[in-house]
Amino acid sequence: MAGALDGLTVLEFAGIGPGPFACMMLADHGARVIRIDRPSKGGRVGDAGNRDILNRNRVRIELDLKDPAAIARIRELVKEADAIIEGYRPGVMERLGLGPDVLLADNPRLVYGRMTGWGQDGPMAPLAGHDINYIALAGALHTYGQAGGKPQFPVNAVGDFGGGGMVMAFGVLAGVLSAQRTGKGQVIDCAMVDGAAILSAMTWTFFGNGQWKDERGVNLLDGGAHFYDTYQTSDDKWIALGSIEPQFYALLMEKSGLGADPAFAAQHDQSAWPALKAKVAAMIATKTRAEWEAIMDGTDICFAPVLSLKEAPHHPHNAARGTFVEDGGMTMPAPAPRFTGTPAAAPKLASVPLD
Repeated sequence: MAGALDGLTVLEFAGIGPGPFACMMLADHGARVIRIDRPSKGGRVGDAGNRDILNRNRVRIELDLKDPAAIARIRELVKEADAIIEGYRPGVMERLGLGPDVLLADNPRLVYGRMTGWGQDGPMAPLAGHDINYIALAGALHTYGQAGGKPQFPVNAVGDFGGGGMVMAFGVLAGVLSAQRTGKGQVIDCAMVDGAAILSAMTWTFFGNGQWKDERGVNLLDGGAHFYDTYQTSDDKWIALGSIEPQFYALLMEKSGLGADPAFAAQHDQSAWPALKAKVAAMIATKTRAEWEAIMDGTDICFAPVLSLKEAPHHPHNAARGTFVEDGGMTMPAPAPRFTGTPAAAPKLASVPLD
């Protein structure tokens, strides 16, 4: 069965990180994504990147962007495309002869997605950077980490993938819907610094309303609260607790054995959080992760074991939903979200060469 984006055609200029992730999201749900790769050694089309999950479900073609014939072929492909996604520094596509003015003249309905770290303008636009830099400038990195400690970056989830690729996928689809309605395409300036900022919208709400201290590890959702944090078990594994609501907190107190301590009655007394956290940590450290799972699983405590990459695919809930799938011996996340009428096909790692 065709996916929800069946009939959508996207040209992807090969890159790393957020651009491929955006294109993976689109391809997972039925878009025909043609990935334009640089020529590989040996002349074997479609070999490079087959073990990269972000490159799954693609049609691929190798073109030398320094070759005028290749540029001409891309311009022909653009005429039949709904969108392109490129991740070069500002000005590179223009120098190749593939800038927005050229391609929108070839196809006035084209959505031209530009994925960068700093954006198409501003004093830092021409500079190099990575996820850690973009989320730092956005103010997001400042909020991640333990009290009194240094900022701790969440791998590259916030800049590259949440604030980059996911925002780009949204932007492209919004642009396509607009083009279908108006007949006019446009440029999508997707900057990871902007995306990292918008992912922090709720934090900015709390901060603006005086409910968030401008420091790490002392707030409700950053590890400051004793009822919203991770704790180490006696077998050196970890559990995650998120018992914010009073009824869930009451269950935590009951199941953990801490409810008899009157100090825990003042759940939201922030001055008491450090002492209460120490007590929770001491209690959790008395049992193994499996023992806590036996006590807390199946309740509304808002509990989960902290699973490793090896463990996560085998958890009963993930297994039942098919949250992870395999292809070519590679375990990978299944397409998300899920559609009842146009479900995504099983993802395939190997790319299909385009003659």
